[in-house]
Amino acid sequence: MESLLVLVGLIVLAIPVTIIVLLVGQARLRRRLALLEQHIQLLSSDAPADLSEPTQTHPEERPNQKTKPAPWSTAKTKAVDAALNDPRTRAAPDPTPPAAVVFREDRLTTLANWLRENWFYAVSALSLAMAGIFLVQYGVDNGLLPPTARVMASLGFGTALIGAGEFIRRRFGDNEETATAYLPSVFSGAGLVTLFGGILAARQLYDLIGPEAALIAMICVALMGLVLGWFHGPLLAAVGLIGAFAAPFVVGGASDDPGWLFGYFFVIAVLGLGIDTVRRWAWISVLTLIGTYSACLLLVMSSPLTEPAYLTCVTALAVIAMAIPVRRVWPDHGGPMITQVLWRKKGEAWPEFPTRLAFGAVAVSSAILALHWPDSAGEFWLSVVLLSGLTLALLLWAKDSTALQDATVLPALGLIWFVLGHGLDNGMTLRLFADTYAETPEADFPWVVTVLAGLGALLSVLAAWRSMQAKAFSAIWAGAAAIYAPMMAIALEVGWHPAKVIGAYPWALHATGLGALMVILAERFARLDGDNRMRPALATLSALSCLSFACVIVLSSAALTIALVAVVVVAAALDRKFILPPMSWFIWAGVFTVTVRLVLNPGLDWADTAPLTEMTLVYATATAGFLSGWILLKPLQRPVAKLLLESAAWATAGILLSLLLLRWLEGFGEGGAKDSHWGLGLLSVIWLLLAYAQVQRFALGGRLTYVRYLLAVFFAGHGLVRLVQALSEANPVINPLSDPVLGPPVLNSLAVAYLLPAVAIAFSAWRIAATPVWLKQASYALAGALSAVWLGLTIRHMWQGAGGMFEGNGVTQAELYTYTMALLTIGAGLFYQSLARQSGVMRKAGLIVIGLAVAKVFLIDIAGLGGLIRVFSLLALGLSLAGLAWLNRWAKLRYASQEAEPLDH
Repeated sequence: MESLLVLVGLIVLAIPVTIIVLLVGQARLRRRLALLEQHIQLLSSDAPADLSEPTQTHPEERPNQKTKPAPWSTAKTKAVDAALNDPRTRAAPDPTPPAAVVFREDRLTTLANWLRENWFYAVSALSLAMAGIFLVQYGVDNGLLPPTARVMASLGFGTALIGAGEFIRRRFGDNEETATAYLPSVFSGAGLVTLFGGILAARQLYDLIGPEAALIAMICVALMGLVLGWFHGPLLAAVGLIGAFAAPFVVGGASDDPGWLFGYFFVIAVLGLGIDTVRRWAWISVLTLIGTYSACLLLVMSSPLTEPAYLTCVTALAVIAMAIPVRRVWPDHGGPMITQVLWRKKGEAWPEFPTRLAFGAVAVSSAILALHWPDSAGEFWLSVVLLSGLTLALLLWAKDSTALQDATVLPALGLIWFVLGHGLDNGMTLRLFADTYAETPEADFPWVVTVLAGLGALLSVLAAWRSMQAKAFSAIWAGAAAIYAPMMAIALEVGWHPAKVIGAYPWALHATGLGALMVILAERFARLDGDNRMRPALATLSALSCLSFACVIVLSSAALTIALVAVVVVAAALDRKFILPPMSWFIWAGVFTVTVRLVLNPGLDWADTAPLTEMTLVYATATAGFLSGWILLKPLQRPVAKLLLESAAWATAGILLSLLLLRWLEGFGEGGAKDSHWGLGLLSVIWLLLAYAQVQRFALGGRLTYVRYLLAVFFAGHGLVRLVQALSEANPVINPLSDPVLGPPVLNSLAVAYLLPAVAIAFSAWRIAATPVWLKQASYALAGALSAVWLGLTIRHMWQGAGGMFEGNGVTQAELYTYTMALLTIGAGLFYQSLARQSGVMRKAGLIVIGLAVAKVFLIDIAGLGGLIRVFSLLALGLSLAGLAWLNRWAKLRYASQEAEPLDH
């Protein structure tokens, strides 16, 4: 049985060899036939015949000769290759921009067509490679050969395949015109895979050699493959790469620590990128990285304990993807960046292929490092070191790669996301940090957050250095320097809560230290830039933000709000002193933050329960701060900041007065802000003032216009809801169980509930010049309606008192007569003002009010009044109408040249 198995194995190995022998023989016959045809043609033309074999020339030396299509593009000439790698040549724009995608539809179609016509080459290569790998496994169960002999047989078979490939290439050629095309690549590629498989088996199956010897041997094979790849076509590279990636999984076996295989995959990646950096096929580099990342992922999924080696390997892949394609120890990628594609114009050059390849590798490696879950503190710090190292590599090592500047943001943000996610997910390092003083109060100070914050500061300093060195995008580098360290501190605050462990003041000192660092950067930028204040302004903004962050950590709610207002004033003063236009951004953020604190968090609920002195101090300071900032910026051209500060000052002042009235009325002990008519009226004033503050900011325009619309609707909706509640369920005339009216007639809580909102609405609409016409008219109409309600309720309170406000108590004759006189007085006043101002709208309004008074007298007063009051009511109506008619005619004769118009015109 064993002899039969040996015979079957030899037959299997002989099949591909026989096929190759037949193909070589056919190639010789075709060459001899071509010579005979050439000889016949020469004899027919009476020309001397040259029966020597034609010399092998490269297809590029025959530009006019048509060749059959190959599956991939040929290598570029040395001149073009040198031009692409010359910084002076590469700096010039290419008139024909390269395609942005390697695997394009036309290339995939060409590959499919080639495989359809030449599939047997691929099958032959696969067969030979599998034969070499299975040779080393043959007899494992039966023990026909010792392990050493199996490995040596595999290595010998692989060497023989490479030798056969080289013999065919040198003897018969590997061009598209020859019958032996692709055969050298098939043999040599299968030989490389067989050699890799033999070395893997020696280490992984039989443990004949250690991991160090295995890696050295694989490096030697990879160097051999690198040299072969420079002479052969892309088929060799593809066969060798695919086979090398698949070999560890095909060989099988078990190992206590398979982490050394990541070194093997890394060697294969260097091999693939090294071949392509000379031949410039491009897709070989993409295939190399895809195969390496995929193989590493499969390995770590099958052996999770190898995560540290996996993370190290993917980081190293990003580094070699930056260095090998450009063939530089210090990368110098030129041309446009990847992000510049977003605003690329038609006809401009795309980023070069090495740039796209490096950016993709950095993106994938950064994502893997940032998103993985560390199982231990050591693995956490390994990820931090790798992400920081990749960021430092892009900042320092790749400083000459202008096309990779935007790639720096990937590992940098990945580091912040990793730190934040580890805290939010309650990782091991966070648990160790949180338990520092749980069992031992005298434990040493935990340096975790200090190290991470210091790392953020280091990267900010290096970004500032890049900004000082950069000829372009210096402001962007300065912005990165200004925000990175504070972002790291905020990530620690949100995810780790360091103040709970080390205390509020030590953690606040970290933020203060970052602020001091930003002050130093601002001074450096100011010394370099002179009158250009962009970079100093960015660093100053960061310093103010760090100080604000420190205040958030240590101060109470009231003190924090006051500190934020002070920072806004300081920003305005710095802008006034040093002319720093970007300070408007900080003022905008500061106004927004303070407003949120005054209204929402801790907001109005805190203002209702906090000590009166503390509440007054906070809102008064905010009002004074906004007003001071507006005064400081008034001489400057800062329309946005000034409008924000002005509107915020008006709104905050109105909120302060409303809260003071609210707290004063609550002191009577009857009703409150949630259920009384006066409490609801004051709340409506607060929300309506906020809505009109947004209306005033409509004039700013820009992308936030629709956000302001939504905020205005939101605030106005809250205010109107409170007004409706005050007019309905809290109205003492409608609801007998509502809170009673406080105070004497006229100066009572009814004025707070209804007249004060009317005044606030009318005054805001009048004050804001940019108020839309329809909104201004609607505001005046609403203010007039609320004033009428207040007047009616005040008249009833004057005659009925607080206890008789409910409409079920009826109406007295004096009260009814007062309503009539009030209507006549208001109508007369409107009519007079219409004549004095020549306003048709006011004239019609006055006529409407007088008409209501007439209707009331004839429909209500005549039936409800008696005695002399009825007489006085009719007498007052008649005299008023007569006087108004005379006044109307006198005004028309004096102010108009035309004939007098009828009263009802």
